[in-house]
Amino acid sequence: MEALTLSSLLTPGPSRAPSPSPATAISPIDSPSPASASRPPIDWTAIERRCRAILPARGVVAARQELLTYDCDGLTLHRWEPPLVVLPETTEQVAALLRLCHREGVPFVARGSGTGLSGGAVAETPSLVIATTRMRKVLAVDLPNRRITVQPGVINSWVTRAVAGDGYYYAPDPSSQVVCSIGGNVAENSGGVHCLKYGVTSNHVLEMEVVLPDGTITTFGSGLAETPELDLRGVFIGSEGTLGIATAITLRLLRAPASVAVLLADFTTMEAAAEAVRGITAAGILPAGMEMMDRLCIEAVNDYLGAQEYPHDAAAVLLVELDGHQDEVAVALELATERCRQAGARTVRLATEADDRARLWQGRKSAISALGRRFPSYYLQDGVVPRTALPEVMRAIGELSERYDLPVANVFHAGDGNLHPLILYRAGDPGVEQRVQELGAEILRLCIAAGGSISGEHGVGNDKRCYMDWMFAPDDLATMQLVRQAFDPEGLANPGKLFPTPKTCGESAQRRREEPALATVEVF
Repeated sequence: MEALTLSSLLTPGPSRAPSPSPATAISPIDSPSPASASRPPIDWTAIERRCRAILPARGVVAARQELLTYDCDGLTLHRWEPPLVVLPETTEQVAALLRLCHREGVPFVARGSGTGLSGGAVAETPSLVIATTRMRKVLAVDLPNRRITVQPGVINSWVTRAVAGDGYYYAPDPSSQVVCSIGGNVAENSGGVHCLKYGVTSNHVLEMEVVLPDGTITTFGSGLAETPELDLRGVFIGSEGTLGIATAITLRLLRAPASVAVLLADFTTMEAAAEAVRGITAAGILPAGMEMMDRLCIEAVNDYLGAQEYPHDAAAVLLVELDGHQDEVAVALELATERCRQAGARTVRLATEADDRARLWQGRKSAISALGRRFPSYYLQDGVVPRTALPEVMRAIGELSERYDLPVANVFHAGDGNLHPLILYRAGDPGVEQRVQELGAEILRLCIAAGGSISGEHGVGNDKRCYMDWMFAPDDLATMQLVRQAFDPEGLANPGKLFPTPKTCGESAQRRREEPALATVEVF
C-alpha cells in the first residue's frame, strides 16, 4: 500500500477508482439518461392550472417574488429559479402530482426544509418543485415497540420533543436539526453529532410509505429492524430524491441513557487534537459523539455567544460525549481524559449536568451560523477520511488553504472522520468563486487519496456529481444508473443530480474518452 504523506496528498493524481473490466456497462457520462432525451416544451401555465385542481389554493406558488425562495438550498453558490412550486399536505396529493408529472413528462424535484448543502433540492433543469414543508404531522407513536411515524416535513428535533417526556429520543441529530426535515434527512442519509455510536439515518428508519415517480404508492420496510426481503428501504435512503418521495416515515426510538458526560479538551495544534481522537478510539472507548473545531471556529463562536465559552487562544478544541451506565461513563471519562492529556491537551473540562453539557454543545451546534456572521459567503464541503489519517489530512488542508489564499475553517465529526471544511470568501472578489470551487475539489481529492470519500452525509447533488468518477469506475456508475432507471425509467425524478453527464461535467467526459472503449450491457 502506498504510504500516506503530505506531498502525496497534495499532488493531484488520477482517479483512485478501480480500472474497468474489458466487458462492462457504458458509463452514464457517455450515455445520457432519459431525462435528457428530446421532449416537447412544457406548458407551465397549463401545469399550474392542473396543480391547482389537485391542491388547496394556498398549495401552489407561482409568483416570481415567491419562487425566489426556492432558487437554492443551503449551498448558495449556485441558484436556479424554479418555474413552479407546489406544497402538498397528504400522500394522496403527492401521488396525484406525480401521476400528473408522469403523464405530461414533467421533471420534478422533492424539497424539504431546503437546508441541504449539495444543491440537491434545486431545479437546475426546469422542474416542478414539490415541497413537503406542510406535511408536518406526527402520524403515530408506538412507545412499546419504540417507534414513531411522521410525515416528511416534520422537523428533526420535533421527533425527540414528541417523546422526551416518556424517556425516549431520536438519535440522528444534524447540526441543523432545529430546521432540517426528516424527509430531507432520509434523502441525504444525514448523520450528526451522535452518528459515531448510534449510526446515521439509515440505521433508524424502519419503514417508509413512498410515492414512486409514476404516482404509485408503495411501502419499503416492514416496521421491524431486520427482515428477509430485498432491502429496498436501504436502496431508497440516501438516493437524494431520484427514486421517489417518502410521505410517511417510521423511525426507531432509543431510551435516554442513564448517565451522560461531556469532556472539552483544548490543544495548541489541530494535529494534537487529531492524535487525541486516535488515542481515545484506540483505548476501546466508543463516545456517543466526538467533535472538533479549529481556531477560526472558536473565535467566531465566542463572538456569536458573547462569552469566552471556549479557550480563545486554543488552536483546536475537542468535544467528547460519553453515555451509558453511570459506572461505565465514569471509567470512560477517566480514560478519555488521560488520552487527551497524552496527546498534549492543555486543559480538560468536564460537564455532567444537563445545563453545563448544553452550554458546551451550543457552540458546536451554532458554529456554521457563527461563521456566517463573520463571513456571509462560504462554501461548506463534506469529505470523509479514516481516523488514522486525520493529523496528516488536517495539515494538508492547511497547506491548500495557504496555496489558494482562502481561509478554511474546520468543524467536523472527528470520531468518524467526517470533515466539514468551510471555505470562507468575499463574493465580490474577481474570480473568487472559481478558486473556491477548485479548492473544494482539491480537498475532496485529498480525502480520496487518504482512503476516504467525497461525501459523508451532505450528499452529491449537483455540487459533487463531476467527482463521482474519482471514486467509482464506469461500470459501477452504470450499475447505479440501472437501479435508478428501474424506479424511474423516464428520468423525471430530480434530473441531473448524483451522476456526471457530458453537459454538466465536460472534464469527466474527457476522462471517459481517454479510457478504453467499453461494451454495452443489456438491461433485463
